Amino acid sequence: MLLQNKKIAIIGGGPGGLTLARLLQLKGANVKVFERDLNKNARVQGSPLDLHEDSGLAALRKANLLDAFKNNFLQGADKMVIVNERSEIFFSDHETKIHGNFGDQHFRPEIDRGALRKILLESLQPETIMWDSHFISMEKQNEGWLLHFKNKKNAYADIVIAADGANSKIRPYITDIKPFYSGITMLEGTIYDAEKSAPLIATLLRGGKVMAFGNKKDILLGQKANGEIGFYISFKADENWEANSGLDFFNKTQLLKWFKKDYSEWSSIWYELIEKAATPFIPRPIYCMPLDQTWETLPNVTMLGDAAHVMPPFAGEGVNMAMLDALELSDCLTSDKYNTLQEAISFYEKKMQKRAALIAEESLDNGERMHSESALNTMLEFFSGH
Repeated sequence: MLLQNKKIAIIGGGPGGLTLARLLQLKGANVKVFERDLNKNARVQGSPLDLHEDSGLAALRKANLLDAFKNNFLQGADKMVIVNERSEIFFSDHETKIHGNFGDQHFRPEIDRGALRKILLESLQPETIMWDSHFISMEKQNEGWLLHFKNKKNAYADIVIAADGANSKIRPYITDIKPFYSGITMLEGTIYDAEKSAPLIATLLRGGKVMAFGNKKDILLGQKANGEIGFYISFKADENWEANSGLDFFNKTQLLKWFKKDYSEWSSIWYELIEKAATPFIPRPIYCMPLDQTWETLPNVTMLGDAAHVMPPFAGEGVNMAMLDALELSDCLTSDKYNTLQEAISFYEKKMQKRAALIAEESLDNGERMHSESALNTMLEFFSGH
């Protein structure tokens, strides 16, 4: 096996990195995951994840973790309501959508990010995760790499795999290609104990998802575990909107004033989002890698997930692409088809680049549709057709 007597370092403990670690350990590989979070109890940010049959769920099935997933997914969280800016309902599948079945390609069960992380962490061998490991740099040593961490001892690895997200510090060792700004910024917030603190929004959500469209702007909401609601206020803006807005993202009074001005046509029901959310709100400018990106394969460094192909979230494919990357990369690294690691990595990278380019293009196109004058009608046609 190509990995025999090799030390593998995965930088980043998100779903992609943890899935890869699990799959490689099942094949007997020597893997360490270096994660900058202090420990396993660090809060996992972001909305729930919907996993797809041929990617995220396929990876979990190969990792022998599908039963654990079934015991933890959010039943009914995939149900959808589409409204306009006045919160008038134009589409709902709460009464018509039957519970999906695993194995059905159209079933996209949702799971809380923290629950998925827990499943993956508990599947790994003890001492796999090196917590509080903030990667700084690496340098060639012998046939491998010497990794440097903030306030931590150096570590040696024969193979380094970047799973450290959109701002990857490993990616520059592979390519100088950088992402471009999509033109869309999202303001993320979370409401705790939502049924009590935000009853209007919770009633509209009904444990599922809400997509609101109006005046070339969106609000996207989703049920999270533990009675929490996550939401994104999404709009077209200059790339430097966060810095130029003058807003204090800890200050709800300021943010509500901004919302009433910029979302002036929107119903007052939406004020509850800002009034009841925890602070700070998180501005997220949305980036995408160039669709035609390629690079020369290195013999012992590669990347997956957002580090390789960050893309807008408007196709729901980000985590699924990362987990599929992990599945395909683990297959290549543990296959007997390739004579060298570089050959195995090259096969993985070329396939991943083509696949990610198609999904990224779809995500960009969806982002334009969702922030257009006709967004409501476009999305109604899409979901009614499905």
